[in-house]
Amino acid sequence: MDHMPENWGRPRSDVYGSYQHAIHSAGPQSHTQVPSITGTSVIAMKFNNGVILAADNLGSYGSLARFTDQERLIKVGKETVVGFSGDASDMQYLESMLERLIIEDNYEQDGHNFRAPHIYEYLSRVMYNRRSKVDPLWNAILVAGKKDDGSPFLGYVDLLGITYSSPCIATGYGAYLAIPLLRKLVSEDEDAKNVTEEQARAAIDESMKVLFYRDARSLDKYTVATVTLDGNVKFDKDVRCQNMNWRFAEGIRGYGTQKQ
Repeated sequence: MDHMPENWGRPRSDVYGSYQHAIHSAGPQSHTQVPSITGTSVIAMKFNNGVILAADNLGSYGSLARFTDQERLIKVGKETVVGFSGDASDMQYLESMLERLIIEDNYEQDGHNFRAPHIYEYLSRVMYNRRSKVDPLWNAILVAGKKDDGSPFLGYVDLLGITYSSPCIATGYGAYLAIPLLRKLVSEDEDAKNVTEEQARAAIDESMKVLFYRDARSLDKYTVATVTLDGNVKFDKDVRCQNMNWRFAEGIRGYGTQKQ
């Protein structure tokens, strides 16, 4: 009798042979089912002349603020910006896919360019395809630009292939903390027609400051991208949160022996 409890219930090696540990590694190879380097919120909103987005430059390794120069807003084609939150390696993989897509489109030289809705549909198919293979790309993505009719476009795609469009969208903690601030200005598409670029930028800056206050995986350095309806794409990099005040932290109490 085997008196070692850890062996109870296991087939006897002298009868059935040694256990084949390779069974555990059977199946498709996967490297990012548990993302290691991740980025947090991306926020965006429409205004009367386009769309504005922002994402900080932090790449977190768990709770370690490992990289402070990670750009998560990229230009795709001539007039589209894509923002990524989630796994950094999957972001780089998708970025290379989009780069190849644009190169192949340029070979055609037919006078037509990919716009934001086209990139949005392409990414939705890619993300749903990988989800269906039970090997998802661990990202939430915002796509901003303009439609064929010249109106602003802003859409969301996540690792499950879920898609939707809205006048203001945020990923990560931004969906809880930034969206209420952005909806003060733009809650419906019609509201965006009355919001100037300066007002939208002020709301984005305020939201990024609130996220730095409250999100432990955020940074006070971020990038802002603006896509206008005339096709111009402008990046404002290394922006810093301004006029921060941490006095509110004196009244915050957590668990343990802290007393009011």
